[in-house]
Amino acid sequence: MIIGIGLDIVEVERIANLSIRQERFSKRILTVNELKSYERLSNRRKVEYLAGRFAAKEAYAKARGTGIGSHLSFLDIEIGTDENGKPWIVKPEFANPHVSITHTHQYAAAQVVIEG
Repeated sequence: MIIGIGLDIVEVERIANLSIRQERFSKRILTVNELKSYERLSNRRKVEYLAGRFAAKEAYAKARGTGIGSHLSFLDIEIGTDENGKPWIVKPEFANPHVSITHTHQYAAAQVVIEG
């Protein structure tokens, strides 16, 4: 049974600009483990990664029905990748979430489906 579905899209340039203007932006969005992966990437790939994780976390919060706010923050959600590069939601452990992240030069998008 599907508990929730969330979808989010973000402009990659918007995330790039926020990252430049707000030095700590990545630390507000990414967990410690995600930051380790982020730091190993090229500058262009960093923006894609950050935009994708931003969209995925927003989509997850929408699927949970809370949005990002008092019940759930960006740092409460961690997205890892398996050995094939497929993203998966590491935390919080809630039901059975599925996540898909995609990006183009202009946009990053993510969809989350939570099964129960």
